[in-house]
Amino acid sequence: MVDHVSPPRPPLSMGSRIARLAGIGAVLALVTGAFAYVNGTLDPHRLRPKTLVNALETNNGVHPGYRRNHSKGVCVAGYFESTRAARPYSSAQVFSEARTSVIGRFALPSGNPYAPDSSVPIRSLALQFSQANGQQWRTGMNSMPVFPVGTPEAFYQLLKAGAPDPATGKPNPASMPAFFAAHPETAAFLAWVKTAKPSASYATETYNGINAFYLVNANGQRQAVRWGVVPQSQDTNASTAPQGADYLQQDLAQRLAAGPVRWQLMITLANPEDPVDDASKTWVGEHKVLNAGTLVLQSSHRQIDGDCRDINFDPLILPSGIEASNDPLLAARSAAYASSYLRRTSEVSQLHSALEESKP
Repeated sequence: MVDHVSPPRPPLSMGSRIARLAGIGAVLALVTGAFAYVNGTLDPHRLRPKTLVNALETNNGVHPGYRRNHSKGVCVAGYFESTRAARPYSSAQVFSEARTSVIGRFALPSGNPYAPDSSVPIRSLALQFSQANGQQWRTGMNSMPVFPVGTPEAFYQLLKAGAPDPATGKPNPASMPAFFAAHPETAAFLAWVKTAKPSASYATETYNGINAFYLVNANGQRQAVRWGVVPQSQDTNASTAPQGADYLQQDLAQRLAAGPVRWQLMITLANPEDPVDDASKTWVGEHKVLNAGTLVLQSSHRQIDGDCRDINFDPLILPSGIEASNDPLLAARSAAYASSYLRRTSEVSQLHSALEESKP
C-alpha cells in the first residue's frame, strides 16, 4: 500500500463546522431513513413504519419501483466458500457446506436512484445466502464501522434534527450540532465521518454488519458476534472517487469482466464485557476473529430486472444456527423494509413504463 501525505489543512471556522455537521446530518438521514420505530413508546402519535417511509418519499421524491432508501444499486451474484472455521460455533449450513449460492446488491444510502456516486461516502452491500436445505440468511452491511445511535428513540430524534424546515426547505443549521451535543454516543461515528471519503469502487470497500447476532451450535451454545466482509483487492487507485455520476457500476462491471471479485467473511466473537444490543458502541481490545470463508462475486446486472430487485434484505431472515440479538434497531429495520417492499413491488410496471418512455 502506498502512503500519501496530504498538506495540513487550516482549522475550520465555526460557520464551516456547522455546515459540515449539517451535511453529516443529511447523510445520516439517508442512511437511517429506512429504519422505523415500531414499539409505540413515542405515543400519542405512534410512529409506524409507513410514517417514516412517507417521510422518505417527501424528502427524496417518489421514484416508482425503487427502494425508498438505498435506491441506487446494482445486482450481483456468486457464491460463498466456507472455511468451516465457524462450524464449532454455528449449526448453520452455510458454515459447513463447501459452497453456498449468493445473490447480492451494492447500493448508495440515498432515496434518489439518480444521485451521483460521489454524493455520500457510504456504500452498502446486502447479501442473500441460499442454503441447500432451503433456509436463507440475509444480511445488510455498510462501509461505516458503527451506527450513530443505539436506540430507536435517539434515531427518531436524529431524523427530526435533519428534517427540512417548511419555511426554507432546508434543515435548520443549528439542529444537528445540538443533537450531537445531546448524544455523546455519536462520537465513534463522527470520528469515522471526519476521514470518510467516497471511494471509486464497490470492490475495495470493507462492509460491516454493525448489529450483533448470536451464533448457535448444535449443542445450543450461543456466542455473540459481529461480522463483516474484507476485500481481497488492495487497489489503492480506487481510494478516491472520480468525477461523474455512475462510475461505481461501470467499475464493478469492468472488474468482473476480468474475473471474480472476492471478500473474506470475518466474524468477530464478543468478549463478555462487550455491549451486544447497542450498535453505536465499538468493541475495543483484543478479540478472536474467525475467517469464515470467501465471498466470490462473479457477475453483475442492472437492478431493474436483476435477481436482487424483488428481494427484501430483511436482517431478521436467518437460518437455524444464527439468531438475532436484542438490538432494538433490528426489529425496526425489518418493519420498515417490509413497508418499502410492498410499495415498490406494486410499482414495477410503472418503473418499466418510465424506462421505455425514456429511450431515444
